[in-house]
Amino acid sequence: MNGPSPLAVQDIMTNDPVHAPMERAQEWAAGAAYVIDRFVPLGEAAVPITDLGLVRADAVYDVVSVSRGQFFRLEDHQARFARSCDRMKLSNRFTQAEEAELLNELVARTGLKDAYAWWAITRGTNLPHPSDRLHAERFKNRFYAFVIPYVFIKDDADRQAGIRLHVSKDYVRIPANAVDPRAKNFCSLDLNMSLMEAGRAGAEWSVLTDGNGVLTEAPGSNIFVVRENKITTPETGCLEGITRLTALDLCAEIGLNVEVGTVTVDDLMAADEAFLTSSAGGIIPISAVNQQPICRGSGPVSTRIHNLYWEKRWAGWHGTPVDYEAVN
Repeated sequence: MNGPSPLAVQDIMTNDPVHAPMERAQEWAAGAAYVIDRFVPLGEAAVPITDLGLVRADAVYDVVSVSRGQFFRLEDHQARFARSCDRMKLSNRFTQAEEAELLNELVARTGLKDAYAWWAITRGTNLPHPSDRLHAERFKNRFYAFVIPYVFIKDDADRQAGIRLHVSKDYVRIPANAVDPRAKNFCSLDLNMSLMEAGRAGAEWSVLTDGNGVLTEAPGSNIFVVRENKITTPETGCLEGITRLTALDLCAEIGLNVEVGTVTVDDLMAADEAFLTSSAGGIIPISAVNQQPICRGSGPVSTRIHNLYWEKRWAGWHGTPVDYEAVN
């Protein structure tokens, strides 16, 4: 492959001293959690077994990443989380400022410079009054959160070589009039089962359609297709991804022709290159679809966006510094 390669981001995060965590007590090294009303080390975190978030997948969540000690697009993630709560009739007892302070304290407790911060609101329990499921306002919704070291869904070698993608044949994305995909929710068996299908097919990730040949989203990821100097990404049937938003911003910044609209499986199969976007790894180039090569390694557009994404992030773009002095 000619031209630049994707930055070895995982290697940099592992070996560059600027990414080294702050010194903290060993009990917090693996991660920190907030369960309903208290902070606990990750290993002590648990969800009550009658919580409808567990037994009914009745919950919404979000994930924000931290790198070099800065949250990335924290306010955008919080705004999406608030929209998810509204769409699923869930109530957050924290204000946006309080929520941000709580997430900051979790990161600060771990001392991590590169972190994955997850938080959720569940419906809570309806016991001993099962009929309360008819009335959202009768529930006491619960807040959970945890922070762990940053998660890559694919490593440096995968991003440089490009992953093999499988378009699911056995599963379709849950229709929007069943579960609104714009709300980041726990109802993901369609996505999870498609990953297992992809594994059986010898692929490394999956993507789902609406059942009529129109692409929606991949597990934990949005998809972009590049063909003849035009970049497209699905408009419906998918989460309003923050990394997707970032890729759209970067395309516009460097003058690439990008469009949010209908993207078909045929468009993907005929692509010059394609990539996924995810908070867990950033930009993930695709080299083959359904065992058919579409690009040799990471294509020039995917590589450019991948590298610009990390370079700008590490320079502080859309960054909110973590206050590590929030805990001692």
